[in-house]
Amino acid sequence: MKIDDISAFVAVVRSQSVSAAAETLGLTQSAITRRVQNLEHELGVELLDRSVKPPKPSLMGKQVFEQCGKVLLEVDRLRDLVQVDQAPTGVFRIGVIQTIGDVVLLDTLQKLNRTFDGLHTEVTSGWGSQLVERVANAEIDAAVALFPATKVLPEGLRGRTLGRIELVIVAQKGAMPKRSYKLRDIFSTGWVLNPDGCGFRAGLARALMEQGLSFKINLETFGTDLQLGLAASGLGLGLMPRPILERSRHRAQLDIVNVVDFKPVLDIWLVQPLQPGAVQHAIDFFAQAVQHAFAEAPLKAVPKVAAR
Repeated sequence: MKIDDISAFVAVVRSQSVSAAAETLGLTQSAITRRVQNLEHELGVELLDRSVKPPKPSLMGKQVFEQCGKVLLEVDRLRDLVQVDQAPTGVFRIGVIQTIGDVVLLDTLQKLNRTFDGLHTEVTSGWGSQLVERVANAEIDAAVALFPATKVLPEGLRGRTLGRIELVIVAQKGAMPKRSYKLRDIFSTGWVLNPDGCGFRAGLARALMEQGLSFKINLETFGTDLQLGLAASGLGLGLMPRPILERSRHRAQLDIVNVVDFKPVLDIWLVQPLQPGAVQHAIDFFAQAVQHAFAEAPLKAVPKVAAR
């Protein structure tokens, strides 16, 4: 079994296209197809359902894809292990969405300063898409953001997932006593959300639009703690990553609303250039801190690797 064959299969699944996978790996489409077939031959199972266009992973293919992502991650770690260990110096520029930063920044920055004496860390905040664009433009060294598992990165960037986060709808304690609801039962209550540009908000807006429901914003403001406090005061429904809710001082004043037709899950992505330079050690340190911080989240971390 060859690493190149595993990489080709992972690229096809992540790109959802043989041609896109070929472009990602700098190979011909026939070479990608041959490598995927080699892996199928080695495993003795069909990994792709070729009866649909584009081909999609079979049931077993999905399981193999998850395991292949772990294999490639370990290969990357092995390569790092044998490289000369040189502590980074200078400036390390990291972009972090506020949702992640609220949990990890204070403790992680202190540990970074203690671990890398010659390193000065600068932190940028923003929406995930903005941070990825800044990495692509070499304005920052890496970014941590929340995206769907199918996220396709710009040319020259690679990413890996550090875990998964479940988004939950919250309401003032006791305000919604039923065991379950649908979006149509609660949409008129109104929402307390981030301003326009937030991926959480965009996903909710799409779900409501698909059902022909209006999107009522009661309050829009930055700050997860403020949003949860406003929801706890009965000023609207909140949409929040479960780990943020569980750490909040407002947790006792809030209920999770079980909405059966809206259960979004996002991956925590670390995005960096293909050739990050000497700050790779700092990037890996930060990534491990994020992974550790969210390790106890309800959905277990599932490492994957992607590159364009």
